[in-house]
Amino acid sequence: EYHYQLPSDNVGECWAVSAHPNGDTIVKDGTFAGKTLSYLWEHHNELFGEAKGEVFPLLTKIIHAKKDLSIQVHPDDDYAMVNEGGSLGKTECWYILDCEPGATIIIGHHGQNRGEVSEMIDEGRWEDFIREVPIKPVEFFQIEPGTVHAIKAGTILLETQQNSDITYRVYDYDRVEESGDKRELHIKQSKEVIVAPYIGRVPDVDKQATCNEEMTNLVSCPFFHVWKLSVSNKTTIVQDQAFLIVSVIEGEGSVDGRAIRKGDHFILPYEYGEAVFEGNLAMIV
Repeated sequence: EYHYQLPSDNVGECWAVSAHPNGDTIVKDGTFAGKTLSYLWEHHNELFGEAKGEVFPLLTKIIHAKKDLSIQVHPDDDYAMVNEGGSLGKTECWYILDCEPGATIIIGHHGQNRGEVSEMIDEGRWEDFIREVPIKPVEFFQIEPGTVHAIKAGTILLETQQNSDITYRVYDYDRVEESGDKRELHIKQSKEVIVAPYIGRVPDVDKQATCNEEMTNLVSCPFFHVWKLSVSNKTTIVQDQAFLIVSVIEGEGSVDGRAIRKGDHFILPYEYGEAVFEGNLAMIV
């Protein structure tokens, strides 16, 4: 079951697979019906291959930006551990599900060093500072900690991220809340974590992480591996990972006889074995 929040007319978020306290998803039916994902991680860790860590490590979201979202940056694990009460940092990636013609995102900046980054922020030289790039559906972006980024209007994307809700706002277009106050910014923290200069890097795709030939490996990093799986008629994969999160992004069909369709999200647990997909489907795994 989804944790869906629409805090303003700017954005809708579906926290589809999450064990974060701000949105803990619930098992829909079966043996553990009604239990939260965090409960299963704590009490039935065998479902996840006895994976280590105090919290379920990942969070899957769908984000629909109706207006430009704030320009922000996330810390890494080391910074968050010290400065955010032991929280995880936030490495994330975006798969563009849909977007309006001419849509863009912000990823990276033009500061040549940390001193220039600080000057640009202090002087409000946002057009000089930010790096804006065009996007189209099915494109994929890795957002490392320390990367300035923002989702802009007219974009729907699926986000895979570390289980963290730590966000530092660098700039919010001087928008004001209903109270008349500008939204809180986190300038000190942002300056401390922004990596300069920006290098558009994607971690090496680890061929060992490709557990099935049918799955296209989009990215591998220390925190997650992400694949795309397309099914036309029938496809069988072997679940040989600690666990797999599956998000259906197009079409409809079934997995082992259970109906699935666009918008469904589920977990294949440890030692699940073969999973047989039938129908016409596209999934992010």
